[in-house]
Amino acid sequence: MRVLYYDCFSGISGDMNLGALLDLGVSEAYLRQELSKLSLDTAFEMVVEKASKMGISGTKVTVKLTSQWHTHPHVHRTFKEIEAIINNSTLAQSIKERSLKMFWMVALAEGKIHGKVPYEVGFHEVGAIDSIVDIVGAAICLDALHVKKIIASKVELGGGFVTCAHGTLPVPAPATVEILQNVPVTLGRVPSETTTPTGAAILKTNVDAYEEKPSLVIEKIGYGIGHKDFSIPNVLRVYLGEEDASVDEEVILETNIDDMSPEILSYVQEQLFEVGVKDVYTTAITTKKNRLGVKLSVLVSLDKEAEAKRIIFLETTSIGLRRSLVEKIALEREIKQVQTPYGEISVKCAFFEGKRVKYKAEYEACKKAAREHNVPIALVYESVTLAMGKENV
Repeated sequence: MRVLYYDCFSGISGDMNLGALLDLGVSEAYLRQELSKLSLDTAFEMVVEKASKMGISGTKVTVKLTSQWHTHPHVHRTFKEIEAIINNSTLAQSIKERSLKMFWMVALAEGKIHGKVPYEVGFHEVGAIDSIVDIVGAAICLDALHVKKIIASKVELGGGFVTCAHGTLPVPAPATVEILQNVPVTLGRVPSETTTPTGAAILKTNVDAYEEKPSLVIEKIGYGIGHKDFSIPNVLRVYLGEEDASVDEEVILETNIDDMSPEILSYVQEQLFEVGVKDVYTTAITTKKNRLGVKLSVLVSLDKEAEAKRIIFLETTSIGLRRSLVEKIALEREIKQVQTPYGEISVKCAFFEGKRVKYKAEYEACKKAAREHNVPIALVYESVTLAMGKENV
């Protein structure tokens, strides 16, 4: 599986991210071509150059505003205005959606901190032209890499204080902390801001998992050079490589319950699946004093573990959990759409050594088709089997 890994030992900012992805091999000409679709050509100049920090060479990106923008150095833009700029461009829909997700992440954080509706948040640093370039540029570069998974290390946030449009704020900035809730971080490695709200939004929106010890075959390495000088290299390192997708490190959380309604347990299962756990199941057991009960087992990835614990403790009668670290071995999977007499049906396909070895029609899609066409659901499943049989395995 092709993966991108963010090594955030010195944090991340929008310009460092652009530099790292260009250094990794994304075409500078392609990035400029795509950015021109925003129709902001007269507002900024993007300077891309080779640079180094503490002997580490990489790519440095600087967005310089033209003279007409220098007369208004603190331009404020609402999310609505930014949304219009992006949607009115000729960028691909996938790039538009990824860009707006990142901006929305910041809008939610800023809105909560300042007590405003997200759509009406007046962006300061993020609303300026340079950060529009950073975020849309991130979407362009990530789209160009065609990776199936993005992972990251713990994120260094720095410490001290920073001066911005609101005055002097503690580091990490409130918006950065808000965005990176439930993300593993480190603090205070240097007395300065290492991760910006823009950098935080890039990670939170795009990263699939946070792993300190990823297992991958590294093909390329990129270094994005920052604009600050620390006691450590102000550098963002990224790796592009292949990960063995068959083995994932996950967690099993278990608890015994003998004093709760089964109806509530059903609700808990729904809540757990909504936050993204991999599996939830129960086992009938006998507890103390020969009481009948159930063992609740939850299989969850490391990055979703905190949310799963919160739901179990808040929604069940449990006052303690057993935690086991496990390795899950799974075939690589892919969802494809097949045409049947009852419409398009989603099918989950599983692959071993690059070959499809099994498949299963998605139940919800089959149920919907059966109801719409007023036929037994078994006929829908049979139509999927016929459609898949016509394809080369």
